[in-house]
Amino acid sequence: MRIATWNVNSIRQRLDHLLAWLGETAPDVVCLQETKCVDEQFPREAIEALGYNVVTHGQKTFNGVALLSKFPFDETRPRLAGDEDDVQSRFLEGVVSLKHGVVRIACLYLPNGNPPNTEKYPYKLSWISRLIEYSRERLKSEEAFVLAGDFNVIPAPRDVYNPASWVDDALFRPQTRQAFQTLLGLGLTDALRAASDAAGEYTFWDYQAGAWQKNNGLRIDHLLLSPQASDRLNAVGIDRHVRGWEKASDHVPVWIDLDLDAAGSA
Repeated sequence: MRIATWNVNSIRQRLDHLLAWLGETAPDVVCLQETKCVDEQFPREAIEALGYNVVTHGQKTFNGVALLSKFPFDETRPRLAGDEDDVQSRFLEGVVSLKHGVVRIACLYLPNGNPPNTEKYPYKLSWISRLIEYSRERLKSEEAFVLAGDFNVIPAPRDVYNPASWVDDALFRPQTRQAFQTLLGLGLTDALRAASDAAGEYTFWDYQAGAWQKNNGLRIDHLLLSPQASDRLNAVGIDRHVRGWEKASDHVPVWIDLDLDAAGSA
């Protein structure tokens, strides 16, 4: 089972890119972020024509998340618990059934938090705290669980091209990185780091200053796995070539392959 995450940076502007990539790689489940449209405007027909079930949690102009799945959804749920006043569309959970059990996938678009000397940074930290509580509860069920999306967190110096220039950025501040480590400390596995210790495994390149051409990137898109999912991790990949497409998103898809049938037969 291939599960992927991609911040498409406007689904209507990148629909051709998404369709081309889906045709090229045929993932089973896709988590999309920054769809930037209300649910009624999401171009679901073109995606459904490729065999995907589509669930969206949109918002006009900003944010927005979506789940695409070749399997029917048993259930879906928008919004991250813990703050009824938070109306931003940043979280969508779905459950699908396989032959030997269920897989729960949570798609998230974690707040950026910049500038850090504004209310945006406390909101980011509060959102991560809610995510930690959500994950702690989900892990109690001992099911295959994948937390995927644009975390807007640079976990370590090897995940950014020039760490010294990012020390005061909300994505790399010590509080941000510590919160991410707390998440991993619950028992979640950073899929890419389970497969590689290499530096330069980036998922985002800014549009400014020739960042893509210079490979001045960041790793901020992650897939975190419960023990029941990480035990069946077969492969991890970053489709970085997509960043070179004309009018590309500044993020690229990241994916994992899980041998979930084997998990059920063990």
